[in-house]
Amino acid sequence: MVGRCPPFFIRDMQTPRTEFAQALKAIATERGLDPAVILDTIKQAIIAAYRRDAKERGEETEEMDFDVEINPGNGEAKVFAWPLEKPEKKKDVTPPGFGRIAAQTAKQVIHQKIREAEKGAIMDEFSSRVGTLISGMVLRFDGPNARVDIGRTEAIMPAEERIPNERLNLNQRFSFLLKEIQEGLKGKEIILSRGNPLFVEKLFAREVPEIASGNVIIKIIAREPGIRTKIAVASNQSGVDPVGSCVGQKGVRVQAVTNELGGERVDIIPYSEDMTVLIAAALSPAENISVTLDEETKTAKVKAPEDQLSLAIGKDGQNVRLAAKLTGYRIEVEGTAPP
Repeated sequence: MVGRCPPFFIRDMQTPRTEFAQALKAIATERGLDPAVILDTIKQAIIAAYRRDAKERGEETEEMDFDVEINPGNGEAKVFAWPLEKPEKKKDVTPPGFGRIAAQTAKQVIHQKIREAEKGAIMDEFSSRVGTLISGMVLRFDGPNARVDIGRTEAIMPAEERIPNERLNLNQRFSFLLKEIQEGLKGKEIILSRGNPLFVEKLFAREVPEIASGNVIIKIIAREPGIRTKIAVASNQSGVDPVGSCVGQKGVRVQAVTNELGGERVDIIPYSEDMTVLIAAALSPAENISVTLDEETKTAKVKAPEDQLSLAIGKDGQNVRLAAKLTGYRIEVEGTAPP
């Protein structure tokens, strides 16, 4: 005797208003899936449900093959079984009342497919936004990691992507860099960052029209998140001052970036192909310094006046350290005695 399925499943192909038909149509049209593929998934789920049911009844199913036939007109499901490699002995093994289990299983599969389709669509949408800024609100904390509401879904900002010592408050809105989408324990996860150097680049692109248009380019960037960033900029168009464009009138543009970074200092210097000039600029605000390069060891020997020495080195060596990151040279600074 074949059990019948609940109405939502029985009328699947006949009444467009039924839950099953709506779900099936939504998946098939929105995700470009063949309804036959969805029904095949349902069949496999019903077989798995039958195996569990049979095991509870003490029946052996390991040496059997199974198939399910679903009537597209009335939704009835029948389970057929046969010994391995003996399809000629195929027979109907549908237990009495199994239709209810089959219908419940089909419903679960449909809901799962909907969730998968929705998540897939969301991930497709956000994958095209990797490397861009996104606004989000802090929802909760998983240890040192922050969970962020970015609209249609949640994202995560791992501890290593946070700005050290930055205080994040629940329900507070921030800008983030959508860094990447990676596989996690529960599927794909959207990874956000505020500590990545690219985050600073994107903030400048948002605040400086000349960068957004490509007339000014950030050639190199070095950053110690929450403390200091140095960027070297160049212009593609004559008459455009790259440093002035980034600083803005009365410093309004760079100040907007600094505010978003929680007060992190940003030094903007002109880029040069001449490494002696670039290294000297990278050590700003120190002035009147001389640079001698050793190309074999990639070392720069810098001489600075005594009154500029502390500026060149910076607090705890921060300025010279960032300059080295920016230029790729090991920088040795020493003072020169006044004349």
